[in-house]
Amino acid sequence: MRFSTRVVLLQTATAVAVVAVCAVVFLLIGIQQLRTEAENSALNIARTVAVDPQVRADVAGASADPGTPQAADLRDGELQRLAGAVTERTGTLFVVITDDHGIRLAHPDADALGQPVSTDFREVLAGKEVVTWQQGTLGVSARAKVPVLPPDGEGAAPVGEVSVGFEPSSVFNDLPTLIAGIVAAAAAALLLAAFSAMLLRRRWERLTLGLQPEELVALVQNQAAVLDGVGDGVVALDEHGLVRLCNETARGLLGLSEPEGRSLADLGVAPAILVAVREKTAGDGIVSGERVLYVDAQPVRRDGRDLGTVLIVRDRTDLMALSERLETVRAMTSALRVQRHEFANRLHVAAGLLDAGRGPEAREFLGEQLQRGPVDYPVENIELIGDALLHALIGAHALEAGERGVRVSVAADSLLLSPLGDVEDVAAVLGNLVDNAVRAAVAGHEPRRVSIGCYGDGADLVLTVSDSGPGVAETDDLFRRREGSRIDTSAGAADRVHGLGVGLPLSRELARRHGGDVWLIASGRPDADEPDSRADPAGPGSGRGASDPGQDLSGAVFGARLRNVLDITSPSKDHAL
Repeated sequence: MRFSTRVVLLQTATAVAVVAVCAVVFLLIGIQQLRTEAENSALNIARTVAVDPQVRADVAGASADPGTPQAADLRDGELQRLAGAVTERTGTLFVVITDDHGIRLAHPDADALGQPVSTDFREVLAGKEVVTWQQGTLGVSARAKVPVLPPDGEGAAPVGEVSVGFEPSSVFNDLPTLIAGIVAAAAAALLLAAFSAMLLRRRWERLTLGLQPEELVALVQNQAAVLDGVGDGVVALDEHGLVRLCNETARGLLGLSEPEGRSLADLGVAPAILVAVREKTAGDGIVSGERVLYVDAQPVRRDGRDLGTVLIVRDRTDLMALSERLETVRAMTSALRVQRHEFANRLHVAAGLLDAGRGPEAREFLGEQLQRGPVDYPVENIELIGDALLHALIGAHALEAGERGVRVSVAADSLLLSPLGDVEDVAAVLGNLVDNAVRAAVAGHEPRRVSIGCYGDGADLVLTVSDSGPGVAETDDLFRRREGSRIDTSAGAADRVHGLGVGLPLSRELARRHGGDVWLIASGRPDADEPDSRADPAGPGSGRGASDPGQDLSGAVFGARLRNVLDITSPSKDHAL
């Protein structure tokens, strides 16, 4: 039997017991009230008859006569007539009048006249009024006995009694109506109790989703085990968007403190997370504090009812850093592949000279290559970059771009003497900007070019990246994450031109988490409203002219400021190429 059914039955049984007890109590009280009303009525009638002057005179005369009254004389007497009239008017069972010896002077049964009464009359003749239920010659009745005083004064001894009685049938003639009322009230109370019990059962099953207490206990135990055992953050939201459950991992990743009962907007989480929750989608590369997160919001339904949303939060910080390093390694590997190809060409030349028997020329060629050193990166002004890693990163991107027909150069006014202290963020931001610029340049006309400006401003690194592409149109949406769709990892879902995918939004978030920024300096489209150049007010090289004004770069220009990524305590010469 289901727990809710047991609760309903228990409540119904309790209600039945309470109603039954109350009905019995009310019935007993009603019966007692009927008895009391009958006794009071009999007493009032007896008092009225006892104080009648005619009754007092006739009873006093009968008591003064030493003989016993004759029944024949009493049948037509005034007391018999008066008692009969009172009985007829009041509906009593009897009105009996006796003398001081208990001889009946008036009685409903004429044959009983002149005979002593069947009940004790001594207490009444002692001057007391008696109200009781007694068995008499006419059966059980509610009767009242009142002494009759002589006509000459109140202080004299009683000379007789008046006894008035009501039969039980007349006393309890209202009892069926009383019982019917009690039964109706009890039935209404039981129906109300049953209805409320059913409503409570329905409410219980709705709140517990039809689960039994033992199932709820197991669910809570399993929930605690799962939430504490998984490495992901879990946030449960109700249908109103309020946090109902949040494990410790989610608290740490999102920086939440006592989130229960509050909305995510009130808790100050990243706007991208709010979008994912609102759209019931996933979001990757979301920066929250010092962490890069992946979030996935899934709706929860049961029996067609919306129960809320479950938000899964995963820490992608280490993975993102590793991806950035792998991207740098990939770029360097690609550069080495190009250099290997160039070295192979040189070796082929030397081998050809040797095979042709031109040994002195081969020796002279190898000597020249020895003096020239390794193959140079095809990047103009790259010697202005004082950090070896940044030098190699730009060179690797330049080699890849060269294979796509794009020439990469460093702006002539670039100046960077300090080495990098924080490599990952610089590699991610610069790599995204350069990749976007190369794609834009490929989509443009010849000559296809990308210019990179690098400037040191204390411990800050200021970057500018411009291209010869067609520019950008929707300047307001470049840094906005795409909403309303899930992460698409298909081959055709990669960034196409500026602002698509997570490259620019992630770059801006990475820069802003340390107080920096990434912005659009110029859109590069004659038909587009130029945004505020937002040349970083504290930094150099923020406009189009910083990107080598001698070059015809008509595409978009992006700028970036990365705070505290340069190691200004180390001598630059140790890191220069």
